[in-house]
Amino acid sequence: MIKSSLPPILHSDIGIDNIELRLLVAADLEYFNGHFPEQAVLPGVTQLDWAVRLGCQHFGYSEAVANLEVLKFQQLILPGQEVTLSISNNAAKAKLTFAYSDGDNRYASGRIAFDTSPLVNQSSDVNNNGASQC
Repeated sequence: MIKSSLPPILHSDIGIDNIELRLLVAADLEYFNGHFPEQAVLPGVTQLDWAVRLGCQHFGYSEAVANLEVLKFQQLILPGQEVTLSISNNAAKAKLTFAYSDGDNRYASGRIAFDTSPLVNQSSDVNNNGASQC
């Protein structure tokens, strides 16, 4: 994942298994530079990064993404827009579902599956002479 600056949150509505965040997509964000010369648009990778980071902050996941599912970008997010980022948590499956919207306009959506496997003890992966067993 990239580490983009998070956008200003204008309003938040927080539930147990879901959050809605009203975001300002400021026109001066560095992510608009060169993406694209004829019409600046918010890159999909930035939208995904925001959903992952804001979802992880709220629901307590590490940012270890295992898989992206049903990822769709339906409309362009342009400089100066306000959008709502809705994130729902499915704790049993370690997945977040997200959607960017504004009223009836849907911009992007998808599901993020997180790697919840425990970290492997690295010392068990090294043989007696210190060489790694790959």
